[in-house]
Amino acid sequence: MILRLIALLVVFFVASQAVAGENRFVLATTTSTENSGLLDVLTTRFRAKTAIIVDVVAVGTGQALALGQRGDAAALLTHDRVGEDTFVRGGHGIDRRSVMYNDFVVIGPAADPASIAGAENVMQAMARIAETKSIFLSRGDDSGTHRAELRLWQKASLNQDTFGGWHRETGAGMGQTLLTATEMNAYTLTDRGTWISFGKKGDLVVLVEEEPPLLNPYSSILVTHEALNTQEKRAASAWHEWLSGPDGHAAINSFKVRGQQLFFAPGPES
Repeated sequence: MILRLIALLVVFFVASQAVAGENRFVLATTTSTENSGLLDVLTTRFRAKTAIIVDVVAVGTGQALALGQRGDAAALLTHDRVGEDTFVRGGHGIDRRSVMYNDFVVIGPAADPASIAGAENVMQAMARIAETKSIFLSRGDDSGTHRAELRLWQKASLNQDTFGGWHRETGAGMGQTLLTATEMNAYTLTDRGTWISFGKKGDLVVLVEEEPPLLNPYSSILVTHEALNTQEKRAASAWHEWLSGPDGHAAINSFKVRGQQLFFAPGPES
């Protein structure tokens, strides 16, 4: 409820800043694109080429989809294919395009009390965390990362109803969840981009990575809500075309933090 209220306040603030006749639109996107620094690079380059202002609302993917469904955003940049397909099938958006990807990693204390580094796959790693009742921090915010985490538990044949005190929800974004994980020396799931950008890693290290279930694709979607005016739709469409085109791909692929590429374009269409 608190996160939703914050998102609504941000949308209201963005709307209040709009000047009549200005060429701009609202983009609802994920915290990972903003926390990593990528979004600032993309919107700056896009504005330099088109003079279109992108008003960014960075929330969890679930909240971004909800903003689009209410007509509070003209375009989305999200990372939950299941939710995105449902959004489009429901008539709330059109022309979903895969624009980039990175991957998720499971991080935890270097001592690895659950011994997940030696697991055969990520599902076995999740099962070991549950079996040993090692502290695992979940974002618990209906973000794309949270949704991906829940699917991993399901693939590991673990029911949410059986989670005990070892499974704790932060109700926060990825950056804050990582900070809490360092303080508690806990396991968590994060996108690699935010992990690389995160400065205070403490004793945490990457323990499980580079498996197909951990692929993290991002999509761009145009919102169809009747509340959006023609100018907003045209501006959002220009962004959509730019982001999924050669200029957008070049901007994504050239973005690095500490010498490491965080996102890769184009995204997988599977």
